[in-house]
Amino acid sequence: MKDETTLNDGTNIGARSSGRPISQIVQEILDHVTEIIRSEFRLARVEVRQDLRFVAKAFLLLAVAVVLSLYALGFVLLGVVYGLATHMSPSLSALVVGIGVGIIAAVFLQVGRKRIKQASLTPDRTIQSLEENVTWMKKQAR
Repeated sequence: MKDETTLNDGTNIGARSSGRPISQIVQEILDHVTEIIRSEFRLARVEVRQDLRFVAKAFLLLAVAVVLSLYALGFVLLGVVYGLATHMSPSLSALVVGIGVGIIAAVFLQVGRKRIKQASLTPDRTIQSLEENVTWMKKQAR
């Protein structure tokens, strides 16, 4: 007589219905778990690369803000020099240009700071996927 088990839906499963030894099944499970882990690391790498590109662009904006701020300071100082030296119209134009460049630099600075605050270097999707995998494995172990 064959050792059989009946499932809730009426399906009969023999003790060795698949014909595969337990060691082969365990090996397949380990292979799948290994592939899942590799996939999670690949996903984490992709997420970190995307986040680093975002941060690099934000730092580029900050660098532009720094350069423009230096130019603004130069124009403001040039305006002060012209103002003290001649009390004429060139000082006013230098101040206007300096203040204008300073405003542009402030805009770039604010945009760059905002983007850095938005950046997250944690691989959120990978963490969520790992949590789902752990939950699934726990359910399978029961």
